[in-house]
Amino acid sequence: MRTAPRLAPAARREPGAPADAALLRRIARGDGPAFTALVERYERRFYTVARRMLGHDGDAEDAVQLTFLRVLLKAKTYRDDWQGSTWLYRVLANVCIDACRKRRHESGAPAVPEPARDERGVERLDLEAGLRRLPTEARVILLLCYAEDLSYGEVARVRGVSINTVKTQLRRAKQLMRRYLKGDDT
Repeated sequence: MRTAPRLAPAARREPGAPADAALLRRIARGDGPAFTALVERYERRFYTVARRMLGHDGDAEDAVQLTFLRVLLKAKTYRDDWQGSTWLYRVLANVCIDACRKRRHESGAPAVPEPARDERGVERLDLEAGLRRLPTEARVILLLCYAEDLSYGEVARVRGVSINTVKTQLRRAKQLMRRYLKGDDT
């Protein structure tokens, strides 16, 4: 039986908690507690996205750590015309894409992890298997739209493309997922 992967709770802020943009401005001024609050708000969501992008727990943990390091080092470059979460997801997406490129370059093979296996060693055919087969950019777009529930506009800003490009890439990603999940390898 196929089961859908569980999603981490949404990166929502508590009522009265500072907005992401306010935290990023405080981080830019060297406010450690603001950084801690941002990490606590996003670490589980970022891990979920990175795990689905990269396929391995260790790689996902490394990507999340590198993402937060980049946020800490580059918080001064954050501009208020960006929504805080959009800027954060852009950093994460770029780190994951860089990791996929590095893996592909080092191994000379596509950056597709081994298939998941259940406790009996039987290969699982599920959404994650289909995700692993998608091209990196298609995987990013699909995860940001459906796993992270970002709007087309937010995804366009994260990826630095037009909304129409997001729609086109999303359509192609869904078509590929359908084929992969049906077992059509062509």
